[in-house]
Amino acid sequence: MEKRHPNLIKIGKRIRELRKKHGYSQEEFAAAAQLGRSYAGRVERGEQNISMQSLIQIALTLEVEVGELFPSLRELKHHTAKD
Repeated sequence: MEKRHPNLIKIGKRIRELRKKHGYSQEEFAAAAQLGRSYAGRVERGEQNISMQSLIQIALTLEVEVGELFPSLRELKHHTAKD
């Protein structure tokens, strides 16, 4: 399995937190956001490099600004050749 990038893991955790805060199960959320349930699971685990369109769908479903899906900049790491 490919190594997960720390930033994708943090973004996935943030999306999971917001999903749970809004009372969605993963299956309900995926359906509402028009995403596959397994895709949504991979996003939340940081295993999927998510597209901008999917981020927009997630933000619309959760009724948050797209930027709220991201942790603060100081929590993110630079991408290196090792990543």
